[in-house]
Amino acid sequence: MVPASHAAHNIEITAESLQEDLSRLELQKRALERELAAVVAHLGSVERALSALESVLATPAEAMPVSTDTRSAGAPVAASRDVSRVARRPAVRKGTGRKKAPRSQADTERAYGRLTEEILEYLAQVGDTDVRARDVATALGRATDSGSINAIRSTLDRLVGASRIRRTGRGLYRAQRS
Repeated sequence: MVPASHAAHNIEITAESLQEDLSRLELQKRALERELAAVVAHLGSVERALSALESVLATPAEAMPVSTDTRSAGAPVAASRDVSRVARRPAVRKGTGRKKAPRSQADTERAYGRLTEEILEYLAQVGDTDVRARDVATALGRATDSGSINAIRSTLDRLVGASRIRRTGRGLYRAQRS
């Protein structure tokens, strides 16, 4: 009988160990899903920025303003400098051929406050966990420099002032309970 109870004990220990591993892996999976969502959001913002820059580069040189004022003998020199600046412009990369429509008022309003909405979504995802501004910035893919982290911190402070989130300690924030 002793070997059977010993085997049962080993099975019980293994089951407990596997249960702990399962819990740890589920937490890790959720964290990786949040990180993936942040990377996807960052990828989208980089693609939009690149598209905007490409559209700026795609504007024809003729659309650039031309000076019409008359000057003394220095005017031809200034004009030749302007022409050389346009001539040195890098070649425009060919895109997918699609042109984006100009932003409507609704799109502009949606873009404004996007950081606030991203922060609120992240805090809702982490639930009842205290987070720091740096953690939020990292999760949103915005931890590039201290200025970005300070923007997150300022937004978090505004949300605390508006009673949309709670400050749980010095530099710690948590989603507001519903």
